Amino acid sequence: MADTATEKILFVSLGCDKNLVDSEEMLGLLTAAGYGITDREEEADIIVINTCCFIHDAKEESVNTILEMAEWKKEGPCRILAVTGCLAQRYQQEILEEIPEVDLVLGTASTDEILKGLEQVKTSGSCLDLKELTYLPRFTTKRVLTEGGHHAHLKIAEGCDKHCTYCIIPKIRGPYRSVPMEELVRQAEYLAEQGVKELILVAQETTIYGVDLYGEKKLHELLERLCRIPGFVWIRILYCYPEEIYDELIQVIKREKKICRYLDMPIQHASDRILKRMGRRTTRRELEEIVEKLRREIPDIVLRTTLITGFPGETQEDHQELMQFVNDMEFDRLGVFTYSPEEDTPAYGMPDQIDEEVKLDRRDELMELQQEISLENGEKRIGQELLVMIEGKVADENAYVGRTYGDAPKIDGYIFINTDRELMSGDFAWVRVTGALEYDLMGELMDEYTE
Repeated sequence: MADTATEKILFVSLGCDKNLVDSEEMLGLLTAAGYGITDREEEADIIVINTCCFIHDAKEESVNTILEMAEWKKEGPCRILAVTGCLAQRYQQEILEEIPEVDLVLGTASTDEILKGLEQVKTSGSCLDLKELTYLPRFTTKRVLTEGGHHAHLKIAEGCDKHCTYCIIPKIRGPYRSVPMEELVRQAEYLAEQGVKELILVAQETTIYGVDLYGEKKLHELLERLCRIPGFVWIRILYCYPEEIYDELIQVIKREKKICRYLDMPIQHASDRILKRMGRRTTRRELEEIVEKLRREIPDIVLRTTLITGFPGETQEDHQELMQFVNDMEFDRLGVFTYSPEEDTPAYGMPDQIDEEVKLDRRDELMELQQEISLENGEKRIGQELLVMIEGKVADENAYVGRTYGDAPKIDGYIFINTDRELMSGDFAWVRVTGALEYDLMGELMDEYTE
């Protein structure tokens, strides 16, 4: 290994929280090897960009970031420019041919080879490392946490087997591979030792965790083990496919006090015709049944979902059916994406593509409806006392911003708390809700939280 003591690395992480975990793992390898970390381009000897290409906008952001950082390779102190992640996996040859400043390209299954890749660049020039997508990267060093220290994501699996017709993920992330449970428990224990109080479980799909390793769904068992780790106050679950939600999972959410009564459940649409074209595995009736079951079993559960509008062939009637479904279900949290045509997916070549203006109009209609629902749901919270994690102080005011169990970081809303008392980021406190805005709440401090 070459001397790394004086070399500084700038790491740019784009895309989703799963990508962020990859970035933190790679940072762990780099710091353990002696590299310094900087957030200033003018100080960086090496620049690493962990890219995303899930939809067009993410792809564009990744390409623009690479081009921007390439300028520091041409004119600044940067000697090595590395590109990792989804864009690197999907367009490896194009990147090397069209952006000659790039020295190292690592695919999604090669993130644990970052040190080896940098050494190869130093000794013999450019390097391309694309392991088979059946390989699961493994890290023995400790992650470098970049989210402020009070919450962290735990990636419990890699890849996806669903093959929805609009999605490129199986081609760039590979088949579903669960991380062994013992390894996840060790990772979680380390995060708790670092002061993490909210653990957020992520994967392309969390609900089928363990099927490939153990022959059956084991998310509920993993959750039970994570709940026994001292230090965590909240454990949150994201990316639960509705058709895979099962009784043992519902019961463990209901039983374990550390698990947030919160479920992120992407459904994408409610028209049976469009769901079938999307390659989804539910019908509208089945979606209604799982929502009803979750609310019956866990009355205070907060349900979050995401929708795609403007999918090829979506008629005005399909859109109105989706509007009615959203109105009937009254989801607590909801995001809407316009359909993004991705090459190499079945939907890319489907007839009846929708005009971009129509997609945007339909998205806006859905979000206007959801805004009304969100305000009504917030007003129902007035008078309730909720446990809140403090995120920080509002500048120049005797007020703090925090999150309830119903608010995932960087995704959902906030609660603003008026108080003269001094609070610290990462503290938990009991807050009485006094008002509601479209997506946020207002409250007053009641008592500090003690376990």
